[in-house]
Amino acid sequence: MRYPPHLLEEIRSRLPASEVVGRRVRLKKAGREWRGLSPFNAEKTPSFYVNDQKQFYHCFSSGKHGDVFRFLMETEGVTFPEAVERLAAEAGVPLPAPSEGARENEERRRSALDVMELAAVFFEGQLAGRAGGRARDYLAGRGLGGEIRDRFRLGYAPGERHALRDHLAGRGIAAETMIELGLLKAGEDVAVPYDRFRDRVIFPILDVRGRVIAFGGRALGPDAKPKYLNSPETPLFHKGAVLYNHHAARQAAHKAGRVIAVEGYVDVIAMTMAGHPEAVAPLGTALTEDQLALLWRMADEPILCFDGDGAGQRAAYRAVDVALPAIEAGKSLRFAMLPEGQDPDDLLRSGGAAAIDRVLEAARPLVEMLWARESEMMPADTPERRAGLAQRLRERVGAIRDERLRRYYYDDIGARLRALAPGGGPRREPARERTPFVPRGRFAPDRPASPRLTVRASPLLARSARFAGGSSSREALIIAALLRHPELLGDEAEDLSGLDLQSADAKALCSLLLDHAAEGEAGGADLLAGRLERAGLAGAAERLAAQVGPGDRWALEPHADPVRLEDALRQAMILHRKAGTLHSELRAAERALAQEETEANFAWLRDVKSRLSVVAGAETEVPASEEPESRDA
Repeated sequence: MRYPPHLLEEIRSRLPASEVVGRRVRLKKAGREWRGLSPFNAEKTPSFYVNDQKQFYHCFSSGKHGDVFRFLMETEGVTFPEAVERLAAEAGVPLPAPSEGARENEERRRSALDVMELAAVFFEGQLAGRAGGRARDYLAGRGLGGEIRDRFRLGYAPGERHALRDHLAGRGIAAETMIELGLLKAGEDVAVPYDRFRDRVIFPILDVRGRVIAFGGRALGPDAKPKYLNSPETPLFHKGAVLYNHHAARQAAHKAGRVIAVEGYVDVIAMTMAGHPEAVAPLGTALTEDQLALLWRMADEPILCFDGDGAGQRAAYRAVDVALPAIEAGKSLRFAMLPEGQDPDDLLRSGGAAAIDRVLEAARPLVEMLWARESEMMPADTPERRAGLAQRLRERVGAIRDERLRRYYYDDIGARLRALAPGGGPRREPARERTPFVPRGRFAPDRPASPRLTVRASPLLARSARFAGGSSSREALIIAALLRHPELLGDEAEDLSGLDLQSADAKALCSLLLDHAAEGEAGGADLLAGRLERAGLAGAAERLAAQVGPGDRWALEPHADPVRLEDALRQAMILHRKAGTLHSELRAAERALAQEETEANFAWLRDVKSRLSVVAGAETEVPASEEPESRDA
């Protein structure tokens, strides 16, 4: 909501800045101003001033400056509307009445939140009661006693199919509302809606104001699939835009000057027990751009702390790709990798809080993770391999939108590359010590290029379905192969849930596959076929199968080589994620060039299109007579 300037001014006039600031900072009168120690930096000599006449504060040690609204945002991590609402209530200033439509939307949201709160209380009661004995034993085995269970509002979902449904129905909640909020499973192939969460430890997911908007459930049965299950997308919950424990961590993050992102619910709880309440976690997906923006609102250099296994390393490397286009001066990431085979919970129990602190202190900057990922792919022991490494790094660094920061990255990477050469180091080429690393190849046209030149897509890229925005044979392969071989769903469901699919058929079938996997029935081919018929999606499955390219149709055979099939699916998913990232970057590059026609933005656009053509080349058959021109983007 937009607030008129006169209303903000009235709030300021009724609440002296020294009164609001003085709740967090011990102030002393100094002439016409108030003075105290900075709340943003540790200091011994006061450099923080508040002026009631001008209604602002200024911190000389950090350079931060603003009014009472900004002070709450800086010190408590609240949003601007939250700051206005809180201070307006204190000042006794009524806020403008919302429109009729806004009132109705807010009322629906409030009712939905009430239902989620009822569900959370039910799960808490089940954990504390007779039914929750096994769940309490599991939590106790992980060192999570009563105090921590209460702090995070942990619960238990009974194994019965209708326990929560019947409980909420007894309080007048309609089944349609429970379905809309993801508490019940329903569909054309489900005769009677039933509880989504059954025989699981429940972790409530709260919004930034501490209200329950979704749930995560950890299966107790050893054969249950998937092990962790989140609420689906609902009017309250969009998992790519939410961080677990965000509501509790943001004030702690502002106090500590950092925020730590770990992989899961129990990891957040372990970090909190180790003295780091500023810990948060994504919700079963790779870190998204929206989640990264939330982290940067809490701290300038969030620490990503990943498990010490292959999956943790892959998550760290994916985060590098998400962060590179968005980093800017003063906004970056650091990476703390745990010992191999351990997560924060394991490390806390084996080495105590000190062991976790040592891992955090050893966090590596983003540029080192980028270098590690590319240099570990193969030894750089020949000129050809060093040239390949240089090319890969140029492509990655080209994603950085901030032109000045991109130059600094080129400089850093250039120094590392020179050190790899025999007798390497700056002494071999003294002049380059003082000159930023300048990329060659696709970043440097053969002749000076005008930013106004049209960047033409190559024939290969122009034919790519992903570039054109239509449906993709790659996503058709992924969904059609899993429909024919549902026994693979147990291993692929998590990656499948994170894919950005384009066609309506693919989205509908993906949802059916994930529901199938969530119920632990991944191997039931006949059962899956029956579900397809009942859901009216058999035709969609046939249409999608028809889109699979001739070279990939072997994957739809009933006796396809399982090893080859797993490799093909994994490669297709990797390519699909990469194409999605590049397509987002393409739009960003086009916007940047439209706003500022510089050589750097022009080079960025050409490079993104070149990388898109590489991805397109992995799925497009090019006739021998139509080789892409090297000067095309």
